[in-house]
Amino acid sequence: MTAFTEEVIRIIQNIPSGKVMTYGQIATCAGNPWGARQISRILHSMSSAYQLPWYRVVNSKGEISLQGEGALIQMELLSEEGIVIEEGRINLDIYLYQPE
Repeated sequence: MTAFTEEVIRIIQNIPSGKVMTYGQIATCAGNPWGARQISRILHSMSSAYQLPWYRVVNSKGEISLQGEGALIQMELLSEEGIVIEEGRINLDIYLYQPE
């Protein structure tokens, strides 16, 4: 596992309940500002093994990138944490997590 992947996993594991981060934000925090697509790959392949809160990761517009049933599950999980989704978007001014 690369150092980048390890850092991505650590960042995602630390997103608190009721907050979200974007793919690009996670990539930047992990040291690769151009690695947003890698975040998607890591989420897809490692969420189960590392019990990642995958549903707390959204795109830069605050939208859910998944389609179909996956999107519905993600919306439900976020709603259970108190995150409001209006017109298909999450207000990043309110819900975006900024790690230190």
